[in-house]
Amino acid sequence: MARSSSARCWAAVILLICAYYARAEPTQQTFDFGSVSDLSHALPIPSEPEGDLITGPQLEDLYGPDDMESPVHTFGHEKRAGNYGSGTPYWVSQIKRQGKAVYGVNASYVIWRNVKDYGAKGDGVTDDSYALGNATSDGGRCGLGCDSSMTTPAIVYFPAGTYMVSQPVILYYYTAMVGDANNLPVIKATPEFDAIGLFDANKYLPYGFNWFQNQNNMWRQIRNFVFDLTLVDPNRGVHGIHWQVAQATSLQNIVFNCVVGTPGDGNQQQGVFMDNGSGGHLEDLIFNGGGIGLFAGNQQFTMRNLTFNRCNTAIFQNWNWVFMYKSIFVNNCGTAVDMSQGGDVPATGSLVFQDSVFTNTDIGIITSFSGNSTPTSAGTLVLDNVNFINTDPAVQYKNGTVIIPGNQLVRSYVQGKAYTAYESMYTENNLTCYGPAANSARIQQLVGQPTKPTSLLVTGGPRAGMVLERTKPQYEGVPVTKFKSSYDFGCYGDGVRDDTANVQNFLNSVNYANGEIAYFDHGAYVIRHTITIPNTAKIVGELWPLMMVDGSAGSDFGDMNNPKVAFRVGQPGDKGTVEITDMVFQTLGPAPGAIMMEWNLAGTSPGATGMWDTHWRIGGGNGTQLQSNNCAKQPNFAHGASKTCYAAFLLLHLTKTASLVMSNNWGWVADHEMDLPDHNQIDVYNGRGLLVESQGPVWIYGSSFEHSQLYNYNIANAKEIYMGVIQSETAYMQNNPNSLSNYPSLAGWSDPDFTQCYLPTCPKTFGLRIFNSTYIYNYGAGLYSFFNNYDGGCLLTTNCQQYTVSVEQSEAIYLYALNTVGTAIMVEVDQVALVPEAANGNTFADTVAIFEYP
Repeated sequence: MARSSSARCWAAVILLICAYYARAEPTQQTFDFGSVSDLSHALPIPSEPEGDLITGPQLEDLYGPDDMESPVHTFGHEKRAGNYGSGTPYWVSQIKRQGKAVYGVNASYVIWRNVKDYGAKGDGVTDDSYALGNATSDGGRCGLGCDSSMTTPAIVYFPAGTYMVSQPVILYYYTAMVGDANNLPVIKATPEFDAIGLFDANKYLPYGFNWFQNQNNMWRQIRNFVFDLTLVDPNRGVHGIHWQVAQATSLQNIVFNCVVGTPGDGNQQQGVFMDNGSGGHLEDLIFNGGGIGLFAGNQQFTMRNLTFNRCNTAIFQNWNWVFMYKSIFVNNCGTAVDMSQGGDVPATGSLVFQDSVFTNTDIGIITSFSGNSTPTSAGTLVLDNVNFINTDPAVQYKNGTVIIPGNQLVRSYVQGKAYTAYESMYTENNLTCYGPAANSARIQQLVGQPTKPTSLLVTGGPRAGMVLERTKPQYEGVPVTKFKSSYDFGCYGDGVRDDTANVQNFLNSVNYANGEIAYFDHGAYVIRHTITIPNTAKIVGELWPLMMVDGSAGSDFGDMNNPKVAFRVGQPGDKGTVEITDMVFQTLGPAPGAIMMEWNLAGTSPGATGMWDTHWRIGGGNGTQLQSNNCAKQPNFAHGASKTCYAAFLLLHLTKTASLVMSNNWGWVADHEMDLPDHNQIDVYNGRGLLVESQGPVWIYGSSFEHSQLYNYNIANAKEIYMGVIQSETAYMQNNPNSLSNYPSLAGWSDPDFTQCYLPTCPKTFGLRIFNSTYIYNYGAGLYSFFNNYDGGCLLTTNCQQYTVSVEQSEAIYLYALNTVGTAIMVEVDQVALVPEAANGNTFADTVAIFEYP
């Protein structure tokens, strides 16, 4: 049961008086920085001793033949063994292509392109660089000087073969590079290749400039490939993929083959080079050989099911704010993770490793976090269920001094700031009160592991006891005859005509029981009334087709006082197997009464239902009518919300009976224009982001909800919820107007009421609110408030926003690697400020390794 706030004072009147005094200015708050009660006693943090770097033994005796068998512990990679797939036809290459970019300017624009139609041979001999470049750029697509565009999407398909490459293949904006999932194509560097990546997601220009601004380099996919650098001199710094990207991006089902070496041999090859951005999601990758498997640098990322074999260093963390590594398997490497960049001023913000196994590896993790390191929270590290097998030490300094010995299962380890909240008794103006308080300490030690509900865990097989996860379905084994086209059925998809009846009838017509799959050709489908998705539906989009929820006269979605569901998945209490991949939900103009999606369905078994690479994109693009020509920002005078720039009531509602897997989902209320040439910032007013009321289990991996008015994440009356990295940004225009000026707080929707507010920077978008909930687990959060009325000067004093995380009437709350930007109070509990930013400084964000409220 969640805590009841009524028990905190001897009488209700005393509670009110105590609460009044507790709402003093943050600078006048008294914080208890004592020992952390539930993390055992804080151990002293050793300084990194002086001395020479101690290197591990050579690994040559551990290296087996360079075969292509699936390595140990790669439970999700069996299909890549031998010839990298079954060899059967892949439906993606066979389905009729009739998608259209309906809001574009070129009626003849082609979305689908097969590289062999552009002259690529794939014969392992011919240099295919030129042909591949033509396939990606054809049609006047968004490249150098474009910034962004949603009107020129492209699927670039690679049949099986070996494509020799001497020059990088550049990914233009809004591109999916897709290989044959049943017979992975090989992208192989010629011996003279000397560039930043075989595939380059953001081309560099002189003086460090790029084609695209890295934080806005969105909408990219690469999946089903082998990248091969083995013909290149290993002392040359080349990479398989240069991956400088932001949200709605993914790498999936990829093998990286580099020259196998030994630590210290000068091998410069890297599988993935990620130097900047604001991402993102990776899953199901194998790295073989190389100096570094994954060179990682980005604001935030979720990575799962990665395997590293015989790399000198598996993961080199160059910098970040918050990363989560889930199900990472390191075999026969020199070092599993090097996060020591920056030395006594660590460049790494925070890392979480969960459910991972490091085997036959010299060194587990190298860190530089110590008693001498600054800022306080830089180099934060959380280990949760990480097994070090024939790997010793588990954690050490760069000079070899051991922090945690290896050859053991580390159930829970934390280095960084730790807070344990509890119910305290205190005196305020001669009154005895009960309320939340917190112990805190800067620690570097093994700690107690919180019990996770069994509903969230795998119960059998080699991953028993790990948190459940599920790969995005690609339906590799399904014949093309099973895919039913929305256009063939008769849907318009033209962005103009009402498609409600067509879409509903199409979804109802598909014979899911017979293995059929609903395939939405790329287009824009106007929806004016509720769509109910059948309980067994499998839905696949052709590169994010647009579901346009129309709030104009005659639709169900124009009245914020009478909100209606646009897309309903199941009825309350239903069970089923719905899967949704590669879809986008938008509004067509203001739709202030639209609940964009309501999910009631639970799976017939754990994880049997879910959404992957499915997003909510509100405004900022052609067709939305919420663009810079009518919703331009107005920071220079006080104003309310323009009704012509209202968006939706709520983006996604997971109701009481919902249970599902979510992976790489982005709920973005546009802060800038993507299609009109000015690309200016805009004011779009969306009520709410993600509301979770599920009784569990729910698994959310790599999600981001940004720029809604009342909140981005609201966990209310819920239990047994697991979240990997979550990312939030406060609406840029706030506090002009503030959160409550356009969408009033509604108790029936468990909205925050901001009654604790007394500063103008308080009634702003909550990054994360947890209300009347239990057993909530978050492994990594980046909650950012960059502006106050578009003025970023507030970052200098960290007062863009007063609060961003609110925990109310809840218990069994576990937040790991919590990062905030621009917020004075990182966490409040029942309107009492407990975690100040000033005590938790990091490289750019402020960070708490763990906040727990058992």
